[in-house]
Order: sequence, then structure tokens, then C-alpha cells
Amino acid sequence: MVFNNKLKLCMAAALALALAACTSGAAPKSASSDSPPPGKGKAFNLDPFPSTYRPYPGTPTAIVGATVFDGEGGRIDNGTVLIAEGKIVAIGGADLAVPSGATVVDGKGKWVTPGIIDVHSHLGDYPSPQVKSLSDGNEATAPVTAQVWAEHSVWPQDPGFSRALANGGVTTLQILPGSANLFGGRSVTLKNVYARTMQGMKFPGAPYGLKMACGENPKRVYGGKGREPSTRMGNVAVDRQTWMKAIDYKRKWDKYEEKGGEIPARDVAMDTLAGVLGGEILVHNHCYRADEMAIVLDMAKEFGYHVTAFHHAVEAYKIADLLKASGTCAVVWADWYGFKMESYDGIPENLAILQRAGACVMIHSDDQNGIQRLNQEVAKALASGRRAGIDISDEQAWTWLAINPARALGVADRTGSLKPGKMGDVVLWNGNPFSVYTRPEKVWVDGAMLYDADNPRLRPVSDFELGQPGEGDVK
Repeated sequence: MVFNNKLKLCMAAALALALAACTSGAAPKSASSDSPPPGKGKAFNLDPFPSTYRPYPGTPTAIVGATVFDGEGGRIDNGTVLIAEGKIVAIGGADLAVPSGATVVDGKGKWVTPGIIDVHSHLGDYPSPQVKSLSDGNEATAPVTAQVWAEHSVWPQDPGFSRALANGGVTTLQILPGSANLFGGRSVTLKNVYARTMQGMKFPGAPYGLKMACGENPKRVYGGKGREPSTRMGNVAVDRQTWMKAIDYKRKWDKYEEKGGEIPARDVAMDTLAGVLGGEILVHNHCYRADEMAIVLDMAKEFGYHVTAFHHAVEAYKIADLLKASGTCAVVWADWYGFKMESYDGIPENLAILQRAGACVMIHSDDQNGIQRLNQEVAKALASGRRAGIDISDEQAWTWLAINPARALGVADRTGSLKPGKMGDVVLWNGNPFSVYTRPEKVWVDGAMLYDADNPRLRPVSDFELGQPGEGDVK
């Protein structure tokens, strides 16, 4: 009874306050309108699917007597690489002291490199076996699908991951949505390790990417449906309209984070584009023709964002100076061209010409088989350049597989070269890695040996493969 009386008194007091507010003409304020400023980047959870990656256990290891490419253009003959506690400890010549208790690996007649980084892969989103029920890379339902995240389609059981590791020496890779849409969605960077979940593979702290596309793909997909865009001018128009919306969206959230007040409405697609405008999310743009890449660079200036890289970039050699000036990387194939009109004017010297011009350049796969032979793709590009009189050293060419892609993914401070303190992502090749006869012999990820050609027990096999024909095959 005492409790009820107290409750009645509280209710009466609240009612009196409300009536007083109405009488004075002051409308009661909503809770949201009084929200204090949360601070920059704290309005909502920017990382709702955080990495749970933990390195596998490793042992202190010294690889001795090998030819070492450090991934940044350096070379050491008869070199030594020391790995401990998941990190590169030191690299040097034959006189580098090997700590007692370290496992010593004989590298005589072999090569040591940083693990290969592929900035354009669809593994997990278009996994093996290639059947419709597993085809999850393109949300081809609207030209703007910035709201989708590639990581939510990644199937960790894809046998392609282990083939990329064992056959290709790939230790880090970016998984992108497909290129049907102008704004395809967010990409995710993964460590190439076995895990039960996507988050168990997710590269800790790596920035997200935004997949964009220009040219034939969007206009073909949506023009075929009788809707915008159906032309290249339609592509650019939709892009510009979308960036205008993103700027307005970001302005509202910036104001709220700084001054508080009423909380703006969330839009998952605009969250991603606002992240690009704020510099936290990196733009990876599918584009073939030089003229279209130049237009995109101007559009980026118009709306205040930066194009991190053009992917495929078959005609990048025509605008090497523009790419260098804008700090935009060219992500290319060695010799894929001519399979559609926008790829018609490709040349095998593309990569070498870009290198000579001082542009940021690298190789990529965009293919579940090609990712297993990226070292050979670089060998082809290297040979094409040399035949054209562009002299590039082997060790310099390895930057196309290591530090340059690490920079394009925003992780060059942690991987991409054999520098002390960086992740112990290392490959021991059984010969010159630019030979078609050479294969990875051992692969370490964060200092843990995850593949050993001489030890059948160290060949990663996903649960999906168990009991299947070809289980663990690395041919």
C-alpha cells in the first residue's frame, strides 16, 4: 500500500510538470533531440563483425643459405631470414647469427620471399565447386548496392584458399564483390588460413574497401533490364547522383557527432560511402579503358575522395602519368586482353611501362586458378618488359606481388616485406620463383608453418574436402 501511494504521487508530479510545460507553450523535448555529441566516429559501431583471427603457433625458425627477395626491391644472396613469435626478427647475409634453439631450414639453391598478396580475388564468394547455390559474389539487383559486404558471402570451406596457399604462396588476399554494379559493395581483406568462420580469417585492422565498376558491365547488366544505366554517360550520372547523396548523409552525421542533437536515420549503403569520403574505406575501381579511368579521377576530385586502385586497368599504360600524379595504383594482368571491346587495346608491356613511369603497379588474379600462379604471371610481365627494352630486376618485380599490393590494401606497415617487426608471412620456393618449374616448398603465415611440401600432414584441407575425390590435392 505504501508503494502504491508513492507511485501515485510520482505519477501526479509528472503529470503536473507536463501540464505546466503545455501551459507555458514549451513542447516537451524528445530524448534524441537532447543527445550529447558522441565524438568523431563514435555515433554507432563501425566494426560490428570484428576479426577473431589468432595466429597459429609457430617455432623460432632460421632459413639459411637462400636467395632472398625482401619484397621492397632488395636482394640478398646466400641470405638468412629469422622468424620468431610470429614476426620477422632479422634478415641478412650468411654472417647473421642464428639463435640457439631455432629450427634451421636449409635454403641452399632456393629462394625466400614475402608471402604473395592478391588484391583482387573472389574466393569464398565464388567458391569451388562452381554451382549456382554457392554463387554469392554479385548482388546484381540494382546499380548501387554499397550496402552489401563481401565478407557476408565468404565461405571459409572453399578449397580454393588452400590451393592458393600451397600452390601459389598466397598469404593475404582481398575478397571483392563482383562488377555487375557501379557500387558493388564492401571488400574484406583476409589472412589465408584455415578457420571455421570468415571472422577467423579476417586481417586484423585492415581497412575496408569499396568495389566500384565502370564501363561495359554495369551498362550491360542494367541496360539489358531496360533501366538506368544503359550507357557510359548513364554510369557516370548515377555515380555522381549517388556521391551527392553520400555527401549530404555524411554532413548530417558529422554534425551530430560534433554537436549532438537529433540522431540522423541510418543507411547502410551511405555508411560505406561516407567512410570513403572520410578516408577510412579504400576505393578499388574495376575499369579497363584509359579515358574512363581519367573521368573517374576527375569525378573523385569533384566529390573529394581518392581512388586507391584501378583493377584490370588494361589501358593504364596510356595514362601512367595521371596515375602517378594522383597516387592511384594500377592492378593488372600480365596478358589478359581482347576478350571484350573495352579490353581490346591491351599490351603485354603494360605493367613494365607503368613501372618505368614511376606509377604504383601490381599483379592480380581475379581467378581461382590464376591465384595459384601469380609468380608466373609476374614472370611473363617481366619478360615482356625486357623484350621492349625496359630493364627491371627480378627483386624489383617482386614488389608487384608484395609491398605494392600491401600498400593498396592499407596494410604495408604490417606485411608485404621481410622487414623486422612485420608479420612472418614467408614463402620458401624450391627454385627461382619466376620459373614454371618452381613451387612453394614451405609457407609460413604469422610465423606458423601452414604448408610443407615434404610433410603430407601440413597440407591444409577444409572440412568440405574430407572424404572427397582430390582431397588436399596440390598438383
